[in-house]
Amino acid sequence: MRLDLLAALSGVMIALQARANGELSHRINNGLEAALVSFGSGLLIIAVISVFHPAIKEGIRNLRTAVEHKEIARWKLFAGALGGSFVAIQTNIVPLIGVAIYSVASIAGQTAMSLVVDRIGLTGGGKKLISARRVAAAVLTVLAVFVSVFDRFDAKDLSMVAVVLGCIAGAVVGIQRALNGQINEYSHQSFTTSLLNFITGTALLVILIIGGIVIGKIELVALPIGPWWIYTGGVIGVIYIAFTSTIVQHLGVLTFTLFSVGGQLVGSLIIDLVSPTDGVHVSAYLVTGIVMTYLGVIAGGVSSSRVRKPARH
Repeated sequence: MRLDLLAALSGVMIALQARANGELSHRINNGLEAALVSFGSGLLIIAVISVFHPAIKEGIRNLRTAVEHKEIARWKLFAGALGGSFVAIQTNIVPLIGVAIYSVASIAGQTAMSLVVDRIGLTGGGKKLISARRVAAAVLTVLAVFVSVFDRFDAKDLSMVAVVLGCIAGAVVGIQRALNGQINEYSHQSFTTSLLNFITGTALLVILIIGGIVIGKIELVALPIGPWWIYTGGVIGVIYIAFTSTIVQHLGVLTFTLFSVGGQLVGSLIIDLVSPTDGVHVSAYLVTGIVMTYLGVIAGGVSSSRVRKPARH
């Protein structure tokens, strides 16, 4: 299979994960517990993989050495906590606004946050100048969010707070990816970085749930027997990581991102057409918003690639 198609498929996986996690949250009426099930199952899978994968252990040793030599700050190793926060938000809002609007909102958040991350130099390599084209691309993706929900501003089944949280979730992912990029520079093993992410993310969710139980705001409930696919969030996450670590090396970040985002947007639209959450419908405004989002990602990606090229020489 062509690598560009696999990149698009990885984007579809993101949409499928959101649908699975959202449905589990809806059925148990507990977003944090659903997030823990998803993150915890992913941790279990990648922990088993690490037992038979010597390279992951090598990556752990590399990170330990980097921390001891103060080449990377300890707090950056907790990037996975942001991933846990992202999944916690995801599981709570997807049942309210659907996968497609959630995807548009989260991508807008990622695009906007990428400007901040590059400007302050969080990705490493120093601060980067932000082109007018990238700013315009970010504005376009944010506008796409408003267009997507334009016909539903007054609808009772849509929480505008959930849409804003979707943007925040995307921004959180943008920061997490930047930190993971730095961790990868020292671990030299993407699966080591992923294992660390799953550990810290799961730990955060456990702490939040325990805190909620103590103050009486959360009550754990028995998990439903089925359908089986609502428990695939963690598995999809691990497969996505494997896809990303392999395909990006061959396609490059820009090409992978364009195909992956395209797959996510098209996949989320199909999911909301074929298997929508309660009260969710696909409108012409939503389709227009999806198109605007992808155009914004293309504009931002092309601009970004042009900015980076001179630095390679």
